[in-house]
Amino acid sequence: MEARDTSSNAESMLKGQGEILQIIFGFAEIMAVKSAVELRIPDIIHCHNSAVTLSQIASEIESPTNKVDLNSLSRIMRLLVRRKIFTAQTPSNGGEMLYGLTNSSRWLLHGSEPSLAPFLLMQSHPWMLTPWHFLSQCVKEGGLPFEKAHRCGLWDLASTNPEFNDVINDAMTGCTKIMMEAVIEGYKDGFGSIGSIVDVGGGTGGTMALVAKSFPHIKCLNFDLPHVIATAPDHEGVHHIGGDMFDVIPKAHAIFMKGVMHDWSDQDCVKILKNCREAIPEKTGKVIIVEDVLRPDEDGLFDGTHLAVDLVLFAQTSGGKERTEEEWKNVLEEGGFLRYNIIQIPTLQSIIEAFPN
Repeated sequence: MEARDTSSNAESMLKGQGEILQIIFGFAEIMAVKSAVELRIPDIIHCHNSAVTLSQIASEIESPTNKVDLNSLSRIMRLLVRRKIFTAQTPSNGGEMLYGLTNSSRWLLHGSEPSLAPFLLMQSHPWMLTPWHFLSQCVKEGGLPFEKAHRCGLWDLASTNPEFNDVINDAMTGCTKIMMEAVIEGYKDGFGSIGSIVDVGGGTGGTMALVAKSFPHIKCLNFDLPHVIATAPDHEGVHHIGGDMFDVIPKAHAIFMKGVMHDWSDQDCVKILKNCREAIPEKTGKVIIVEDVLRPDEDGLFDGTHLAVDLVLFAQTSGGKERTEEEWKNVLEEGGFLRYNIIQIPTLQSIIEAFPN
């Protein structure tokens, strides 16, 4: 019996070692995927409409020296094949290995709709990675990782760095297209009864462009900080307004906020909601919030992703976090919204429809 217990314990410890090593070297995976996106490997394969050889991929990678290190490329591809980002198959005639796309790498195409490539490039940007080194320090001392890393908040840094601002805007635009497809389909009855809507924190207006196209009867306003609006392109049916949601929000029948509230503390969210309440009609107005609803014990397609995103918010925002339904209820009530509905849609987020009475 003792020998069996010893053997079982050894196996458990070995399993634990394997799990910890996977975590330790997990960073290598995102960096390998980042390199594939930067080299546009998914796009190269996609343009061929079939699996291609390593030599074909290398010949189409843009390089200032016109030379690509095949050994380095093969090592990156080997890991990404193992992680099922790409497929690899040796032809029956024994020729070169052929690499193809998977359902995962199809999400990494540039210029494709939808695409997660811009979002991956934002999250793996050096300025976004640095705050992660300050998590333990913040546990000991308090404070915010991003501010400890950069001595300013994310949006302050973006406002003074146009290139970084573009990285963020491109990422948000890409995520918007993915999210809004589910929102428009899952909430079409809700949009049908709206006369005018303001997208608070709407970035460069991609969200309202999609709403205006799907529901042309709605007067669509896109509202964000002046430096964001300054780079916003014209969208048919969309009017851009620059301002600060902590000061005043333009009036409309409904307020739309997607991925905004989770960037802020409860106290800040209450301020935003109170301004929303001032901007909408007392009896017929509503706020439409598209955010995660945290379910720590969930077991499904996005199992654990919400918890990871919550830590991203801790690392990168000024007090942002994901919230459980009870936490959402408390914030909404304090902000003046006494009724709410949660509508599930086929994506990471849910729709929280809130009413002032």
